[in-house]
Amino acid sequence: MNYKKALKEIITTIVVAEIAAFLIVRFLYMPVSVSGSSMMNTLYDKDRGFVSIINRNLTGVKRFDIVVVDRNNEKYLIKRVIGLPGEVIEYRDNQLYIDGVAYSEDFLSEGTITDDYAIQLNDNEYLVLGDHREVSNDSRSFGPITLEDIRAKNILIVYPFAHFGIKH
Repeated sequence: MNYKKALKEIITTIVVAEIAAFLIVRFLYMPVSVSGSSMMNTLYDKDRGFVSIINRNLTGVKRFDIVVVDRNNEKYLIKRVIGLPGEVIEYRDNQLYIDGVAYSEDFLSEGTITDDYAIQLNDNEYLVLGDHREVSNDSRSFGPITLEDIRAKNILIVYPFAHFGIKH
C-alpha cells in the first residue's frame, strides 16, 4: 500500500471538508445555542439548532421574524423583529401599535407585559424585542439595529428533541 498516497487523500479530504464547513456556516446556515430566557415561550435556554443566513439574504427581514443579531461582534442575540424601517412603534396599555394601527402578538405568553414605549425608526432601522419582555435585553435598552446587524433568521431547533421544529 502506498502510504504517501493514502496520507495525501486523507489531508485532501480534511481540507475539502473544512472549506465546505466554512462556506456552509458563512453563507448558508450557522449553528446557534439559546442562552437565557428572553425568548420564552418560543425558545428555551439551551435549545440548539441552526439559523438560515441564505433565507435572510433571499427573502429579507419581515415583521415578527426571529433573527440572530450581531451586536458589535459581541455575543449573538436572538430576538423578534417588531418594527421595520421608517415606522412609528408604540406600546400603550400593553398593546402594540405600528403607525397607529393595533397589532396582535400571538407568540407572547398570556400575561406578558410590555411597558409603555414609543420610537420613530429611521431608514434601515429595526426594533427587536424578546418574547419574554420582562427579562429581555433588547432594542428598548440598546436601541434600534440595522439590517447589517441581522446575521440570520428562522431557527430550526434540533435539540432537545421535544423542542424540534422551525421557529419563525
